[in-house]
Amino acid sequence: MFDVVAFIPRAVMQGIPLMLGCTGETLTEKSGNLNLGTAGVMYVGGICGVIGAFLYENGAGASKMNGFLAIAIPLVCCLLGSLLMGLLYCFLTVSLRANQNVTGLALTTFGVGFGNFFGGSLIKLTGSEVASLALSSTSNYYRASLPFASDLGWFGKIFLSYGFLAYLAVVIALVSSYFLKRTRTGLQLRAVGENPATADAAGINVNRYKYRATCIGSMVAGLGGLYYVMDYANGVWSNDAFGDRGWLAIALVIFTIWRPNVGVLASILFGGLYILYLFIPSSNFAIKELYKMLPYVVTIIVLVLTSMKKKRENQPPASLGLAYFREER
Repeated sequence: MFDVVAFIPRAVMQGIPLMLGCTGETLTEKSGNLNLGTAGVMYVGGICGVIGAFLYENGAGASKMNGFLAIAIPLVCCLLGSLLMGLLYCFLTVSLRANQNVTGLALTTFGVGFGNFFGGSLIKLTGSEVASLALSSTSNYYRASLPFASDLGWFGKIFLSYGFLAYLAVVIALVSSYFLKRTRTGLQLRAVGENPATADAAGINVNRYKYRATCIGSMVAGLGGLYYVMDYANGVWSNDAFGDRGWLAIALVIFTIWRPNVGVLASILFGGLYILYLFIPSSNFAIKELYKMLPYVVTIIVLVLTSMKKKRENQPPASLGLAYFREER
């Protein structure tokens, strides 16, 4: 029998990194910047959080850790690392007007290499016999759920059994959606992504909006890497363990038609499709691999359908991926 109560929490936990990556990339793309380096940003966010947690755990000792600092130090390190990645992307693409596609792919390669180098170095420092680093004490703080969740049966397991970052991800997605649709600043950001020349003529600082949206979007995406390590993976860092989640987050942006609020349920759907093969009994390896393709197949179908309808609200920002030259205005 298919165990729905066990499947949904796993799908949610699998979907939270995708939700954060999708929300961050949506904010970035609304400014006209196409950051294909989301996978690298998530990787850097994860390893920076691991470095902060490692230094604090070893400095304070597992028995003397302060709960607030155990959460705050990795969180701040993650945000700073992701911010630097966003600044690097903006400096190359906005200030120097480098090709956005090439820059994004380069950041992905750099981010993965950065994470593997420092992750491998920390593993060697611990003298571990396995190629992984465990930060279980810090992870316990991130994974702590409401104390009464276990007393509420299936309802508590499905809705209340997650760490605080899972609920924060939902809040960030909903706030981002409100910001883009209902605020003056969000309207100006969308104007920059649609037609930067017109926005510039209206007195909007195009470069400032691109920098801010991309940097904030990178920090949000970086939280997805931190969640994966500290919550989903129980504080265990392994090189190349993220898989293709960064690329799935980018695919999810297309699937949600650039709407962060839709990303809340869509990320859980993607998370469920990603792990569906674990819950459907089959001894055929090829069948299981086909199940892993489902998120991408669904994205392609949605992309085809939205392209056929040709509704403007369902299309990407008009200047997405294009460098803005003020001299050509």
